[in-house]
Amino acid sequence: MSKGERLFVKITRESLPQVKDKYPFIYLERGRLEIDDSSVKWIDSEGQVIPLPVATLNTLLLGPGTTVTHDAIKTAAAANCAISWVGEDSLLFYAAGFVTTADTRNLKRQILLASDKEKALDVARAMFRRRFPDADLKDKSLKVMTGMEGHRVRTLYREKAEQYQVGWKGRQFTPGKFELSDTVNRILTATNAALYGILCSALHSMGYSPHIGFIHSGSPLPMVYDLADLYKEHLSVDLAFAMTKEMAGRYDKHQVSAEFRRRVIAMDLLSQVQSDITDLLGDPHARRRR
Repeated sequence: MSKGERLFVKITRESLPQVKDKYPFIYLERGRLEIDDSSVKWIDSEGQVIPLPVATLNTLLLGPGTTVTHDAIKTAAAANCAISWVGEDSLLFYAAGFVTTADTRNLKRQILLASDKEKALDVARAMFRRRFPDADLKDKSLKVMTGMEGHRVRTLYREKAEQYQVGWKGRQFTPGKFELSDTVNRILTATNAALYGILCSALHSMGYSPHIGFIHSGSPLPMVYDLADLYKEHLSVDLAFAMTKEMAGRYDKHQVSAEFRRRVIAMDLLSQVQSDITDLLGDPHARRRR
């Protein structure tokens, strides 16, 4: 091989793994993302070099102190691996890069559904039905269902506090003052933010927009928040009270991150997200049988 040639493997849409077949995410901080031949590598603050198999990753979460080369972004995008920029330990979600390998069919369907008042309400009801399987939501308005959800979540917090024998004074978070919250609230904030980052990247990877929602509005990522509510009970709420008890009230970000990752992988979140979105919005790729 002559000097300057690279071992690029041609990647086609057919050869790309589906989002459900990928590892959900890797969080990186204080280092540099580069490429070596066609492989993406991570060089940490101590000079250690770690190859990253981006073709099997859904997203890279880049935390503080990270830099990335143009070629690394190019290679990750070709492999359908999204890039998200987040705060320390994914406590804040800042931005995500579009993955150019996704087509627009899913986005078009999402826009068509959201722009039709009745169809949008049908999607919202389908989302609420996941939390209220026994309720008759046929004639319920969005305002009524949102009120039902608020009551359900407040009840869930109280039940989890009693189950794990952990003190609970309500959901509290002051932007920029994370350390002032109690342990339960700190874990809720951290795990919610990490969940938002994963879902935002998953939506981009599947060709949907995180900015077009059906329940939430007036926020930057309404579709992310719509989906997150389907998974928070296990990935955030139960985890927060369980870990507060396990850590005896002392917040340990490493333990929290490890348990969050374990639960994400155990529930096969990406596969679940793909299945849920298809059920909720329909499958525009399905062809009618002749």
